[in-house]
This record gives sequence, C-alpha cells and structure tokens, in this order.
Amino acid sequence: MSARACPECGASQGASGQVGEKSRVAAAILALFLGGFGVHKFYLGRVAAGILYLLFFWTFIPAIIAFVEFIIYLTMSDEAFAAKYG
Repeated sequence: MSARACPECGASQGASGQVGEKSRVAAAILALFLGGFGVHKFYLGRVAAGILYLLFFWTFIPAIIAFVEFIIYLTMSDEAFAAKYG
C-alpha cells in the first residue's frame, strides 16, 4: 500500500517526480517549438483552445502567447501543474 502524501508531515511521496498524468516539461517543450499551432493545448486536453490556435496561427499571436505559456509551465510547480492540467 502506497500513500500519495506522508501521513505524519504531508510531504508528497512521488517517486518519479511526476504528480499527474501530463508532463510539465513535455508541455513546455511543445509550447516552445510547436506552440504557434496549439500542439501543447491538444496535449493538455484543451481541444477548443488548440483549434483557436490553429485558426489564428498565421497572425503569430498564438506563437507569442505560447512562448509566455512556455515560461509559465517551467516556473510552475509539479503539484500546481497537476492540479490545473491533470
């Protein structure tokens, strides 16, 4: 039997360092290199946002937003990322 958190101190018990199903680093890399096309949004399960990125990729606005999201994903803790994106 394995607990997610220590019953005494509440510290996380993640052996692999990954808390949720989605990888924070993979999402950040996708946002950096393919973010203008919304690939990171599709990876995170945000299909509607991914479609919007695809519709407007020619304006380069999604690429700028994806770069900002790349920085946000890298500075986010694993727990916060898992809580928001699963």
